[in-house]
Amino acid sequence: MTDRTVFVSLEGLRSRGWTDGMVRDLLGQPDIQGRSPRQAAGASMVRLYLLARVEAVERAREFRVCARAGGAAGLTGTRVAAEGRRRAVLATLRAEPIRVPILPPAELERRAVRYRREVGGAGADDGAGPSGTARWQVGYLRSALRSYDRLLDGLFATAGRAEAERLLRRRVYGAIAQAYPWLAEECRRRMEGGAGGGGR
Repeated sequence: MTDRTVFVSLEGLRSRGWTDGMVRDLLGQPDIQGRSPRQAAGASMVRLYLLARVEAVERAREFRVCARAGGAAGLTGTRVAAEGRRRAVLATLRAEPIRVPILPPAELERRAVRYRREVGGAGADDGAGPSGTARWQVGYLRSALRSYDRLLDGLFATAGRAEAERLLRRRVYGAIAQAYPWLAEECRRRMEGGAGGGGR
């Protein structure tokens, strides 16, 4: 079993058959970046990538397309494949029905209080009042819908993933607002990017 805390350097990636363009297009930003204590001052930054993430990408079709095409010549094929993946994920996100659990108001409030205690600590006191209650109810419902995040699997490039995350956020909060109209204002606030307390 792979140790998920093991990292691979850029040199290590190259020895596995990666080109710099493949790293940029398929992995994006490194998981850790910094100066190695063993390098002289002024040496370039060390970029490290989580081995589990590298292996996941290596199993993806984009990597195989690029590897088969061979290095720089494969970058165009990689970009085409990555764009195809991005479009497929966005189409799935648009078509996938978002099934919000329907609960009686009292049960939703009870679960939201328990959720607030779990994520905010027993002493969290920002849940008082209607806006605080709505915040934690929406927070609980969003946590109950985390399984939809799996639809983002396979998007490695940062730009495509950010676009897909925005679409998923709009779809999920839109579905919550439709199921619970009294939470629509809080859902709208989150769709605009202000998750705030209870938005974990």
